[in-house]
Amino acid sequence: ANVNTTGFKKDRAVFEDLLYQNIVPAGGQADAQTQTPTGLMLGTGTRVLATEKLHAQGNIITTENALDIAIAGEGFMSVQQADGTIGYTRDGSMKLDAQGQLVTSGGEAILPAIQIPQNATSVTIGRDGTVTAELANGGGSAQVGQIQLSIFVNNSGLQPVGRNLLKQTEASGAAIVAIPGEGGSGMLMQGSLEASNVNVVEEMVNMIETQRAYEINSKAISAADGMLRFLNNNL
Repeated sequence: ANVNTTGFKKDRAVFEDLLYQNIVPAGGQADAQTQTPTGLMLGTGTRVLATEKLHAQGNIITTENALDIAIAGEGFMSVQQADGTIGYTRDGSMKLDAQGQLVTSGGEAILPAIQIPQNATSVTIGRDGTVTAELANGGGSAQVGQIQLSIFVNNSGLQPVGRNLLKQTEASGAAIVAIPGEGGSGMLMQGSLEASNVNVVEEMVNMIETQRAYEINSKAISAADGMLRFLNNNL
């Protein structure tokens, strides 16, 4: 569903096994002279323990739009959410609002705030996040701000909140703000966007495997039900 969502990171379900019925304990006495080497334990199924986002780099797609930026490497851009809290995103499809402020496609302002002058004829975003505006009427160029990146000890601990945004949690650790290209953060690529890291073919194969496993389990339950029905009718 999110294969075309800019900067989207796919999820993975993590499973754990449930309680076991310990029929024959490992190392128990098989008879007076021998012990069982492995034992017999019957499982009772599995359950979903957690869902984890896989923050692998997505493909970089060239758009030639001056306000599009892709992050090549680690890091997230910080944005001001409507409730005043800070969100984090890798969706670099930027726009200008009515005041000339650099915002996301959803309208959240980039932090720290960057305002493009009204008489700017072009905008250049360097690999280190430096934003430079070329001014009209021979006004030359002016540096109007610098996009910073936030990196986390545990990216998987970030909580998705929708609108291509994540929020910091105790599991993610505090954001470490860095200039792009420094402190382990990635570089910015102007005129490009990071595609979703969802692989359609891989997901289709996984879906088919899951469907077949479900069908096998369903047939096993039907066979067991038929055996019990036969016993009830004939004993």
